[in-house]
Amino acid sequence: MSFSVGQALPVLEIASVSVEKMKVMALLLDAPNPIHFAPQAVQRLGLGNRPLNQGPNSLAYVINMLMAAGGEGARITRTSVRFMANVFAGDRLHAGGTVTRIDGNTITCDVWLKRGDDVIVQGNATIALPPEAT
Repeated sequence: MSFSVGQALPVLEIASVSVEKMKVMALLLDAPNPIHFAPQAVQRLGLGNRPLNQGPNSLAYVINMLMAAGGEGARITRTSVRFMANVFAGDRLHAGGTVTRIDGNTITCDVWLKRGDDVIVQGNATIALPPEAT
């Protein structure tokens, strides 16, 4: 894929955030916080009645979008993001971005993760593309 400044990256759709995957991630991260799998814990905090996704999971959606856009042989060399809102089990999300700079075979992009129009994760990333992609 060739890139140009201002070009939108292909959007990654997440049809439904899985509570089962949150449980697995809680085990892998050794982060047994019940807000990631017990609706009652979320309710006690006044945050609704659905488990909250872990931040690393939300960031992974953006990373997966970047890797798909960069293609085989691409490497993400830098990310800088802010977490703007919570993601809940069952949420429908989409990750995307826009190319802001091209320097040889390196592209810099503004990136985001959204639920509808609500921004969940926002930031930028740099991808080193394989030489044949430029």
